[in-house]
Amino acid sequence: MGIGPKVSASLIADLPELGLLSGPKVTALAGLAPMNRDSGQYRGKRMIQGGRPAVRQALYMAALVASRHNPVIREFYQRLRQAGKPAKVALTACMRKLLVILNAMLKNYTHWEDRLPVAA
Repeated sequence: MGIGPKVSASLIADLPELGLLSGPKVTALAGLAPMNRDSGQYRGKRMIQGGRPAVRQALYMAALVASRHNPVIREFYQRLRQAGKPAKVALTACMRKLLVILNAMLKNYTHWEDRLPVAA
């Protein structure tokens, strides 16, 4: 999946709220929620900022591995790249997706299922 013993230990130590908060709140706490830079008529770039740098560093390496070896994250990454997103933007989106999936897994006491979700 991309989440090994070191990443999971880092997430448990640096983000003890994992599994207790909603997806948007946990991504904001980790510093992975896009923040806008708008003012009046000006629409600036969306960037990630703040949060906990140790969590972002651990998730970066996990997302890098998952974007190559995990079928769910790899398909998501490739879809973003084909849509024209830069590599770092797509990787940051994978980091956020991994964190939201992990949060839901801990909240619902479920295990990782290595298959693509079926759209209804």
